Amino acid sequence: MNLDRKEVLHHARRVVVKVGASVLAPDGKPKAAVFSTLARQIAGLSGRKIQVVLVSSGAVASGRPVLGYSSNSISLEDKQAAAAVGQSLLMEAYRKAFSRLRGTVAQVLLTHDDFANRRRFLNARSTLNILLERRILPIVNENDTVATEEISIGDNDNLSALVASMIEADVLILLTNTNGLHDQDPNRSKDAQRIPLIVDVDETTARKAGGTASPYTVGGMLTKVEAAKKAALSGIPTVVADGRNAGVLPRLLKGEDLGTLFLPSPKALKSRKQWIAFSVKPKGKLILDEGACRAVQEQRKSLLPSGISHVEGDFDRGDAVSLATIAGQEIARGLTNYSSKELSRIRGVKSSSIESILGYKISDEVVHRDNLVTL
Repeated sequence: MNLDRKEVLHHARRVVVKVGASVLAPDGKPKAAVFSTLARQIAGLSGRKIQVVLVSSGAVASGRPVLGYSSNSISLEDKQAAAAVGQSLLMEAYRKAFSRLRGTVAQVLLTHDDFANRRRFLNARSTLNILLERRILPIVNENDTVATEEISIGDNDNLSALVASMIEADVLILLTNTNGLHDQDPNRSKDAQRIPLIVDVDETTARKAGGTASPYTVGGMLTKVEAAKKAALSGIPTVVADGRNAGVLPRLLKGEDLGTLFLPSPKALKSRKQWIAFSVKPKGKLILDEGACRAVQEQRKSLLPSGISHVEGDFDRGDAVSLATIAGQEIARGLTNYSSKELSRIRGVKSSSIESILGYKISDEVVHRDNLVTL
């Protein structure tokens, strides 16, 4: 086990660290001592010439008490207001912690649009690279103040996976209040056993992960497994570990057996397909028959109109769409050559009939295999 970890982690030179509100603010109020401890660990990594991007939760938790909100669920508008107040408090806490170590921090706020729009994606990547080259710590958070359901990433676990893919990180570390993934919920069973290594993230892995048990946090182990799967398909290993462990970051990167290590997929996606799979939100869904599912999944073929049973959503040409089985299980994503209105007319027909139905033909394929990613 340790040998595997050392092989995977010891040579990491670019690391994305995500720290959850459960670590920074276990009772809903951020703790200055936690910020100082985290700052010392990151500064130590920088001294070893390891570049770090920090994805930090805690803005809403920092702003909630200022606005008098309780720990119970609050509306999106209240959450945005709390984030607006709390983000400056969060950054001030980090500034103080790192200034004592003569370190400089930078705030980077992102939404899903910054990943979905290719130009903004490249601009954000360039900014992060420049900050790292100048030995400045980028502290990333979702821009909760402006994020709506349509442009929200939803949780910082998945945000950290997108950032790791964006900057081509060597490893993603998710710090939480649990020492990794367990075979059952450790909060409910004393017999729960930590799973040190996950070779392949599948449905069984997801079933072992639950939601959040804290009213102060978003996500839980399930979102961490989702993030690990995204990172794995980008060729990036992920470690989920207890952020309260002393010296957890340097210990992990030395290969110590802490938390759960998720290995990268041997079939890592190329950059463009990573972007299609994770950075672009599907605008609609295409329900495929069994033959089309086999062609897409097993034979890696393009999607033809004859294999589409049903069209859901309102989308245009070039938009991302989800490809799903009759039962509704998503099997792939891709960029469509036809709009939802056009597909409603040509679904189930052969490609040779497209022009006679629409009066024109853009392509024989609805989603070409070069623009299609199986999940």
